[in-house]
Amino acid sequence: MKILLTGCNGQVGWELARALLPLGDVIAANRSQVDLSDPDGLRRIVQKVSPDVIVNPAAYTAVDKAETDRDMAFLINAEASRVLAEEAAKSAALLIHYSTDYVFDGTKNAPYTEDDATHPVNVYGQSKLAGEQAIQAAGADHLILRTSWVYAARGQNFLKTILRLAAEREELAIVADQIGSPTWARLIAETTAHILRQSLLERRQDHFNSSVYNLTSVGETSWHGFAQAIVEIARQQGMPALKNRIINPIPTTAYPAPAKRPLNSRLSTDRLEQRFGLKMPSWDAALRLCMADMT
Repeated sequence: MKILLTGCNGQVGWELARALLPLGDVIAANRSQVDLSDPDGLRRIVQKVSPDVIVNPAAYTAVDKAETDRDMAFLINAEASRVLAEEAAKSAALLIHYSTDYVFDGTKNAPYTEDDATHPVNVYGQSKLAGEQAIQAAGADHLILRTSWVYAARGQNFLKTILRLAAEREELAIVADQIGSPTWARLIAETTAHILRQSLLERRQDHFNSSVYNLTSVGETSWHGFAQAIVEIARQQGMPALKNRIINPIPTTAYPAPAKRPLNSRLSTDRLEQRFGLKMPSWDAALRLCMADMT
């Protein structure tokens, strides 16, 4: 079985390149090899590889920049998704695609389910939702996995940023009124491998159903709580000396950004757990494992 993986140098893609190895021949492509901003080139590459499975974690993720770079965000997050889905439909391949909590507006007072109405409040979320809709319209077998607040031991992310700042500054100010569930890239990758294995069996038995699933850790915290946990675990695990003594909670209004963020990014994982027989770990347990891996 051939698995075409896009964005293999990204946080999730790097972990997927390892997690998917036991399932088949993984053709792991970086941005220079598979350019999602070139739809015609993307189509040619998929046709040349002729994969049985396409796994697409690559995306335009510059949330603030997307507000003034709308065309590129939609080209990569929507048009490229459409091309991948159309090629998957032509060759009867399975497409696994990643989306985001930002397809919601964050006004719900409970975790979002897959059936809740979408209403993105920024261009990034709009482009990701357009990608979901393009995939669903193409008719290919697909799984769309919505995740949130992704971090990893490598790359640029909130975890790495807080560790750097905590080593430089005694006092930090972090937003405390946005709530979500931080999700380790390795958890996403390993869960994907489990889901893919089961989905391939279902396709062979002719009872596979395409759907959308929320894939995150369970539990919730704020960015402020996430930062506090990072610093506390870093000290417990004997990471290099940290200067930080105080992490002050601030409202979103005190940290203005070009793109509006949803205040509630919580996603219910009930459908995923029931459908695939999984129990997702708490966000803090996964964070501890990730940081232990870093040391």
